[in-house]
Amino acid sequence: MANADVNPADHQWRLLIGGELRDPRTGRCYETQNPSTEELLAEVPDAGTADVDAAVNAASVAQESWRRLAVRDRARAVRAVADVLADNLEEFARLDAADSGCPISAMRNDVQWAIDLIELFCDWAIELKGQTVPASAENLHYTVLEPYGVVARIVPFNHPIFFAAGKIAAPLIAGNTVVLKAPDQTPLSALRLGELLREVLPAGVVNVISGVGGVAGAALVSHPRVRRIAFIGSEQTGRRIQQTAAEAGVKHVTLELGGKNAMIVRPDADPDEVAAGAVQGMNFIGSQGQSCGSTSRLLVHESLEGPVLERIRAAVEDIRLGDPLDPETQMGPLVSRPQYERVLAYIEAARADGATVLTGGGPVARFSRGWYVEPTVLTNVSPAAPIAREEVFGPVLTVLPWREEKEAIELANSVDYGLTASIWTNDLRAAHRLAREVEAGYVWLNGSSRHFWGMPFGGMKASGVGREEDLEELRSFTQVKSVHVLL
Repeated sequence: MANADVNPADHQWRLLIGGELRDPRTGRCYETQNPSTEELLAEVPDAGTADVDAAVNAASVAQESWRRLAVRDRARAVRAVADVLADNLEEFARLDAADSGCPISAMRNDVQWAIDLIELFCDWAIELKGQTVPASAENLHYTVLEPYGVVARIVPFNHPIFFAAGKIAAPLIAGNTVVLKAPDQTPLSALRLGELLREVLPAGVVNVISGVGGVAGAALVSHPRVRRIAFIGSEQTGRRIQQTAAEAGVKHVTLELGGKNAMIVRPDADPDEVAAGAVQGMNFIGSQGQSCGSTSRLLVHESLEGPVLERIRAAVEDIRLGDPLDPETQMGPLVSRPQYERVLAYIEAARADGATVLTGGGPVARFSRGWYVEPTVLTNVSPAAPIAREEVFGPVLTVLPWREEKEAIELANSVDYGLTASIWTNDLRAAHRLAREVEAGYVWLNGSSRHFWGMPFGGMKASGVGREEDLEELRSFTQVKSVHVLL
């Protein structure tokens, strides 16, 4: 077993298929880079169509016996996944910090959050129950919940082990087997998880593949034995998955996609609390703004714009950037060079459109290597500018002042996305009124960024289809069967 001090470049990374660690049939690997040094981090298997087919076939075979276990027995087996995470917490945190550039303190939290989510779904296992329905006076009518079979879980780069481990629990407990597609940019913790799960789960129940360029993902989505697909990532990729799935067959697809989320600040809010909430909500600290739920549009009443921005600027300039493996680091580099270049291009385009850089606005000068971008706050932004409407997925906060509440609501709802929203006010009626009016699936009143396990998380409009982190996520991996007993 590898330990926390192993250099990922020295480790032989393999796919997990049918309980065996395998090299890809393509014979190809691809390189991942350390975001803080730009040096080679690891060579990772580049799976192809044949590897995907083997993984799905292995999952299909394993599902026949897995589905016949009592649901509490499945939950007991899945709890062992949480134990694996707890026993190897530091190793997973270090892998993700090195692979993603996110600070190790945040990655330790991610491992614990995955444990918490797994345990929550295990506790809910007995809730996978049907109903009896009085559809007629003389007969018995009832429903049961049955698994789909093989589930494809495709996860993003920004919280690697949290998504890789936490998002397999619900489909497994529901009686499905899983093919997990690791994120291209940050595959290491998912592949390491696969190695360790061989010791606690039956062969084929979980299979882990990695690959770059969309080949493996497309093969998985279009595979005829995959009837249930759950994806977390960008809107563009989510729409391609919908199209590919529809062309291949009738499949149940859920999507948790991007966001351009609004934080609405009314004139009665406290500037100190608002500033702290805006910095927290932007996720500068922990993920460098690479979070779909980030409240990246600050819609502040014009009477508070000055005091709030003064405090935000001070807080942002106090963020400690550095080596992701340093426990004192609060913000690391972006995940990859393409992401780094994309974020900087958005900032330059905003400048060209007339925006003012309050703070940040470019690469971090004191780092000669690494994809570090300064935490950035932009003012004097046109609501029609791309920076105010498109998901940047980086450490860029856009400020949009307003005068009338109607204007704030229109601004909040003017984009294609609708994932989260944050509302700051001490007026109870206004808080609930605005919560009703905003087009978002997850709303905080006088708060931001936090997730509460058991509450459904998901978006409206282009931010996705379906909900996660709640009981309905567990049930979404089942199909309802109606049974009629004619007496």
